[in-house]
Amino acid sequence: MTEKFIMAGDTALHVCDSEAGERCIVLLHGYLESMLVWDDFTYLLRPHARVVTLDLPGHGISEVKGEVHTMEFLADTVAAGLRTLGIERCTVVGHSMGGYVALALCERHADLLDGVVLLSSTPNADTEEKAAARRREIELVRAGKKELLCRTAPAAGFAERNRTRCREAIDDLAEQVVVTEDEGIVALLGGMIARPDRNAMLRATKVPVLFILGREDGYIPAEAAERMVADHPEAEVVWLENAGHMGFIEEPETTARAILAFVGKE
Repeated sequence: MTEKFIMAGDTALHVCDSEAGERCIVLLHGYLESMLVWDDFTYLLRPHARVVTLDLPGHGISEVKGEVHTMEFLADTVAAGLRTLGIERCTVVGHSMGGYVALALCERHADLLDGVVLLSSTPNADTEEKAAARRREIELVRAGKKELLCRTAPAAGFAERNRTRCREAIDDLAEQVVVTEDEGIVALLGGMIARPDRNAMLRATKVPVLFILGREDGYIPAEAAERMVADHPEAEVVWLENAGHMGFIEEPETTARAILAFVGKE
């Protein structure tokens, strides 16, 4: 993987690119993560496709650009970055918040996409309850109490049965929270609150769609996920029976097989 900074429009974007492969898979990380979260997972994909990871602006070491990073801004930045890398078509895999970016990319830059994979993600807008929780997180960060997120958020993404086994990954995620700029966290929380419902867009798009969902996801409970799947008969679905929200870490081989099978379809 070649690691470098590129200009995506007027935004400096930190990327890693394997640079080889007929097909291309772009991995978009979630909230309080960075492209480092994919490091172990990319080994399962790279023998079969070109793999690109990046730090979404506001996380990792990509730029923070303003007080709110809308999903549309992030999607336009990713699209500009792909064009800078000379990538004409790709399958985009969005984990959690990265899925919100992937959906905006599908809406605004469908010409770039061979497919969209929503990995523990949803086309729904925030509920009032969820938006209120995000506003409380904004206040927490602005009050200088980001360390509270380190204590709770990383472990909460994993199925309870997997937390001991995945302790090293949980510790790594906590470290990623520590090094994330406060302004970036606030900007992305604001962008997630502001995002629209994209269910109608998803039903109307001609871009193939795959849901990968964890049966023990605490953020998207199985009942809610089942309703979402029922609302989107056009989408393919793969269930990770022993995973929470972090299926690509909890069940990496199954997740990789699902993505590669989806990418391999004409």
